[in-house]
Amino acid sequence: MSDLDPVLLARLQFAFTISFHILFPTLTIGLGGFLAWCEAQWLRTGQPVYIHLYKFWVKVFALSFGMGVVSGIVLSYEFGLNFSEFSRIAGPVVGPLIAYEVLTAFFLEAGFLGIMLFGWDKVGPKLHFLATCLVAGGTLLSAFWILSANSWMQTPAGAVFDVAAGHFVTTDWFKAIFNPSFPYRLAHMVTASYLTTSILVSGISAVYLLRGEHLAIARKGFSMGMWAMMVLAPLQIVLGDAHGLEVFEYQPMKTAAIEANWDRQPGAPLILFALPDAKAEKNHLEISIPKLGSFINTHEMEGVLPGLKDVAAEDRPPVGLVFWSFRVMVGLGFCFLGIALWGVLARIRGKLHDWVWLHRTSALFLPAGFVATVAGWWVAEIGRQPYTVYGFLRTKDSVSPVIDAQTIAVSLTAFLLVYGALFGAYLYYMVKLIRRGPDLPLDPGDAPEAIQGARPGLVIPAE
Repeated sequence: MSDLDPVLLARLQFAFTISFHILFPTLTIGLGGFLAWCEAQWLRTGQPVYIHLYKFWVKVFALSFGMGVVSGIVLSYEFGLNFSEFSRIAGPVVGPLIAYEVLTAFFLEAGFLGIMLFGWDKVGPKLHFLATCLVAGGTLLSAFWILSANSWMQTPAGAVFDVAAGHFVTTDWFKAIFNPSFPYRLAHMVTASYLTTSILVSGISAVYLLRGEHLAIARKGFSMGMWAMMVLAPLQIVLGDAHGLEVFEYQPMKTAAIEANWDRQPGAPLILFALPDAKAEKNHLEISIPKLGSFINTHEMEGVLPGLKDVAAEDRPPVGLVFWSFRVMVGLGFCFLGIALWGVLARIRGKLHDWVWLHRTSALFLPAGFVATVAGWWVAEIGRQPYTVYGFLRTKDSVSPVIDAQTIAVSLTAFLLVYGALFGAYLYYMVKLIRRGPDLPLDPGDAPEAIQGARPGLVIPAE
């Protein structure tokens, strides 16, 4: 193991853990909003289908929340053990932002999660709804602080590097928090979370429709998921375009890697398919559309697109990973838009719950939102390389000076095994929960009379 690169191993370990972890906050952010909406609709209409949707999906939320906490703890240790120089140099800015996330968002979520999960018989419906809203708000607040810290690493602002002290010093906290990329990345990530959740809800509801099980809840869940996709899918495309313009302005080499564009040129083509060759500094088997790359990134047909050759090879991000991750994300995004439009057509024709191929497609795309989210994070994080703080602090200068390749290799192997077991257990209980379905069926004639006539504040369905 003496030939292993400790910097590469440290990066691989962090990449694996963050890619694993991001799955669960993505779902809890989206499910938090979905649960708040379901409970609000129940309070407004008194229709029991909404509270049964809530009580089914809150179990998924609780399971995912726990996995997010467990998988996220490791990241803070990696900052200190593998990237201690980053912690020392950038810690005066990034540290407080992450601490604010714990002091505000996590405490808010943890403080009211118990009421949300177990408070049905202890508090009134309105107070319970308040707890749900506070937990949902806590997930958004958590995204706010984490994305603020991460966005500062992408587009640092409001801080200067103190040469004498050897670390960054904050000069303007407002500019540091609301750095140039933060508003775009927050909107993009939160929308991605809601879109991923709507795809998941639609997909699982579609499975029930295909099996002819739990039809009342399946129909309502599928309809709600399709409504959400109809709004969120096009919104995400618009937000992605705005975010792309921001990346073009502040991180031109990331744009060049996304487009696999080697030479600075006006009217650059949009490359649909290619095999980028970093060593030869060219693309193989390229399929492209003339001038469209410049138009997308600059909104001008003859806009000048930066080239990877504008900088030395050691200052370029890994082109292949960024190029293909971006295409996976965007390709899936347009698939989601297609499914949403398909759902609109089915709704117009009164066939939303009858078109089998729409249901099969929704079930097939059930995990696709998570794939798109991880691909997006890869574009953001790998595209920032070779920097941890873009333009200031290189990744190779961020690692701990005494890290040992063998130690990291052993811990990475342990992480792969432990996280694999955890994810296996998570999937097992998720599949078991989905197969079991809601505790109380809502097909006509199946539910008890008291539940069918439930009104907020009078009858709360039992587990």
